[in-house]
Amino acid sequence: MMMRRYFGVVAATALLLVGSVSNSDVWAQVKFPGDGNVNLDVPYVPTPQPVVNRMLQMGQATANDIHYDLGSGDGRIVVTAARDFKVKKGVGIDIDPVRIREANANAKAAGVTDRVTFMQTDLFKFDFTEANVLTLYLLPDVNLMLRPIILDKMKPGTRVVSHAFTMGDWRPDSQEVVEGEALYYWMVPAKVAGGWDWRIENTPYHVDLSQQFQVITGTLRGPNGESNLRNVVLKGEDLRFEVSVPRGGVPATVSFVGKVTGNMLTGTMDMGGGQKAQINATKSP
Repeated sequence: MMMRRYFGVVAATALLLVGSVSNSDVWAQVKFPGDGNVNLDVPYVPTPQPVVNRMLQMGQATANDIHYDLGSGDGRIVVTAARDFKVKKGVGIDIDPVRIREANANAKAAGVTDRVTFMQTDLFKFDFTEANVLTLYLLPDVNLMLRPIILDKMKPGTRVVSHAFTMGDWRPDSQEVVEGEALYYWMVPAKVAGGWDWRIENTPYHVDLSQQFQVITGTLRGPNGESNLRNVVLKGEDLRFEVSVPRGGVPATVSFVGKVTGNMLTGTMDMGGGQKAQINATKSP
């Protein structure tokens, strides 16, 4: 408990510094001594095992997943993911050689060395983007510096769980408190902002989407005018929305359910009354 209180004080100090200097200046100044004669961006504070378990449950880790833990410490999250959640590959990143030795010893004791690897390196110099489950226990500004990599380089649908700290104005999809510890969950959203064009029975339609992380707003323009989208939900690559369109002079609600893959949007538009249309849309240049 004392260590976790210490971590909270450190985070608060770092946030105060952020108010007066840039991110790069903060992390040029705020360093913490590691056990292995290295300076750390984040002090080592072990995550309690019940919190580890819940982080991996929130991240929906399974035998089909590749899991990375940034700032992996003694390796307990990576080891738990391999031993108890059966992930096919686990990688822990830590800059402290003492923690790496501990992590490898823990992996050996758990019998999971065939599926886990621990790398002693700077997490900002390591490519972790093959992960589809990512866990973090870092500091607020480190999270913020990682956020562009997570959003721009990681696959849509990647699950991200952070212990204790958020990612600024990228609001979590869900959050919990476990044994007094805050946990935050995000799913990396596809990039859907822009215009999308498709036809239904040779009638052209155009959707304009605006995006703030996973929060989407937009309009549908068709032969009878323009309407605002409602109940828009983006989860990874999966997109759904409703929209009211005139039909016979009476507003009617139609709904779309589909998937975004790069510049292609495919799915089904439910027109009501049992009438459905298959949608194959392309993003406007």
